[in-house]
Amino acid sequence: MWRPSFGGLWRDRRFLTFWSAQTVSEFGDRITELALPLIAVTMLNATPAEVGLLTAAVWLPNLLSLVIGSWVEQRPDKRPLMVAADLFRLVVLLSLPLAFWFGALTLTQLYVIALLCGAARATFDTAYAAFFVRLVPMEDYLEANSKLAGTRSLSYMAGPAVGGILVQVLTAPIAILGDALTFVLSAIQIGRLKIAPAPPEKTDEPLFKRALEGMRYLLTHPYLSGSVACSTTVNFFNLMGSSLLILYASRYLELWPGLIGIALGIGASGGILGAIFATPLTKAIGVGRLVAISVVVFPASVGIVALASGPIWLRAVEFGFAEFVASFSVMCLDIPLMALGASVTAENMRSRMTGAFLSINYGIRPFGAVLGGILGSLIGPRETLLISAVGGVFAVLWLLRSPILQVTTIEALQRERTELSSVP
Repeated sequence: MWRPSFGGLWRDRRFLTFWSAQTVSEFGDRITELALPLIAVTMLNATPAEVGLLTAAVWLPNLLSLVIGSWVEQRPDKRPLMVAADLFRLVVLLSLPLAFWFGALTLTQLYVIALLCGAARATFDTAYAAFFVRLVPMEDYLEANSKLAGTRSLSYMAGPAVGGILVQVLTAPIAILGDALTFVLSAIQIGRLKIAPAPPEKTDEPLFKRALEGMRYLLTHPYLSGSVACSTTVNFFNLMGSSLLILYASRYLELWPGLIGIALGIGASGGILGAIFATPLTKAIGVGRLVAISVVVFPASVGIVALASGPIWLRAVEFGFAEFVASFSVMCLDIPLMALGASVTAENMRSRMTGAFLSINYGIRPFGAVLGGILGSLIGPRETLLISAVGGVFAVLWLLRSPILQVTTIEALQRERTELSSVP
């Protein structure tokens, strides 16, 4: 029987320092994710379409991740970029309470804040891909990703409650200060880390040529191409359903707001358990098999919501159970895929590959959300949720011709790393 161990990365001071930075930043993000739309709706009288545009603005910068990643790749030391991205978000977010105090808050400012913070996040993420492999030994990739994913899941469970209290007591613009301060703490902790930078890569290639090489590398790599195709398909259909999930729970399942909040909180606990058990599950059934199972279970869980029925308490239980299954399975999908990607990517391609991956995988999300809203209006929310569930399951087909299914352990990939990491 598997038992938790306090060895390994629990004794790695550098990783624990970075983990603390990630933890406070994730909780801060949950505050802003709640506060920004509340400001738009309650203080600026935004229409549903305007709130939808605000959500899209958060994701749109990821379409530029390909170019951002290529630029980041040319900087040997990624740590200063990560610190700068944190401090940039601090300054951008501080503009919001300042505008509120001076009576100058506008919806346009919210759009600009969402876009700028999204661009800074894309810079941080592309730099992090190369930073991570210099911080964590390859044999600890799964454990590290499990711990980082665990605190992310915890933030989704507890963060909205903390954010809600702050918004209620302090008002939404002042609550944004909480997120801004988390970026200060994150920048300080990351700045303390002493990580040897990668050997400098001298090149005179234009930025866009390097970006296209990153995209080509991603799309022709035997492992990464299957990973991005599978993840993007799942995310497209997932956003179709998730864009309607709260509306369906409220109007069609007739759940009270309190019941929805409780169900979402209980459901998010599945993510914490998924982060804990993802590593032992890979050891029990293999990395590839766990990915394949999870990529079916995760989207299919939306079908539980669409088919929920019975008295209100049962509908609430079914809604919470669906969220629990989704949260657990997405951790069992993301953690091994992230570890696998880190293991097979060439050192000189990490930021470019991550930028290309984010451009495709995150860039598709606004389109899925928009299509979900259109279909929800045309054929109904329940039918759209079912299409989301069935369509997402088909993402597993991308794995049938991919070597991912044959991967048993991350350690087994080390023997092939040199061959697989070369640019095709």
